[in-house]
Amino acid sequence: MNKLVNQRYREERSLFGYSDIELYDCLFESSVGESPIKESNNVIIRNSQFSMRYPIWHSTNIKIYNTLFDIASRAPFWYTFNLNIYDSKIESPKALRECVDGLISNTSVESAEFGWKIKKFSFIDSTIEGEYAFFESSELDLNNIKFSGKYSFQYVKNTTIRDSILDTKDAFWHSENVTVINSIVKGEYLGWYSKGLHLINCKIIGTQPLCYCENLKLTNCTMEECDLAFEYSSIDCDVNSTIDSIKNPLSGKISSLGIKEIIIDENNRALEEVVIEIKE
Repeated sequence: MNKLVNQRYREERSLFGYSDIELYDCLFESSVGESPIKESNNVIIRNSQFSMRYPIWHSTNIKIYNTLFDIASRAPFWYTFNLNIYDSKIESPKALRECVDGLISNTSVESAEFGWKIKKFSFIDSTIEGEYAFFESSELDLNNIKFSGKYSFQYVKNTTIRDSILDTKDAFWHSENVTVINSIVKGEYLGWYSKGLHLINCKIIGTQPLCYCENLKLTNCTMEECDLAFEYSSIDCDVNSTIDSIKNPLSGKISSLGIKEIIIDENNRALEEVVIEIKE
C-alpha cells in the first residue's frame, strides 16, 4: 500500500479514484472543495481529521481508526460498501446513507438523519445522538449502544438490539421483525404500526406505547409510566410489573402483575376476547 503521512488536502476530489492507500495524521479541510475520497478502494485512515463535505462516497473496503469527522464534513459516508470505523468521533449531519456491510465500534456519533437506508451494519460499544436515525434500514445489529434522539428506527426491518439504552420518541414505527433484548426503551408512542416487534427482558418507559401493532410480543419485560397501551394491537405479553392502563387491545393475551385501568369503550374493535391474566 502507498502510505501518505501528515498530508493536508484542500482541493476538490483530491484522492479521487485512489486505491490501496494508507493515510496517517492527515487533514482534509476546505469550505469550498468537497468529495476528497470518492470511487476509491482499499483505503485505511488513521489519526486524521475531515473538515470537508462529502468525504467518502462510492467507495469500497474502507477502514477508519481514531479519526474525527467534524460538523463541516457534511454527509461523510454515502453509497459505500464494507465500511469499518473504530475509536472515532462523527459530528457530521446526514452521516451514513445507503451504505452496505459495515461496522462502527467504540465511536461517538452526533448526527441528524444518521444511518438512513443502510443494510447489514453492526454497531458496538458506541453512543449515538440525533433525530431521525436509522430510517428505512435493515439487517442491523446493535450491541451496548446508548442512543438518544427522536423518531428512531422507523421502517427498520430484520434488526436486533442488545444490552442498550434507547432514549427516544416514536421509535420503531412501521418496523418489521425487530427484536430488542436486555435493554431500556424510554420514550413516548413506542412501536406504533410495527409488525413482529419482540421485546425480551426490557424495561419500557413512556406514555401510549405499542398501539396498532401486529404480532407484538413482550417476554419478561417491565413497564413504567405506560398508560393507554396496546390500543388496536394483536399481542402476546408477559409483563413482570403493573401497567398503568390498557385500551381496546385487538386480540391475544396480556399477563402482568396488575393493570390499574382497563379501558374497553364504544370504539373497541376486538376480533376475539383478549385474555388478561393477573400473576400472583
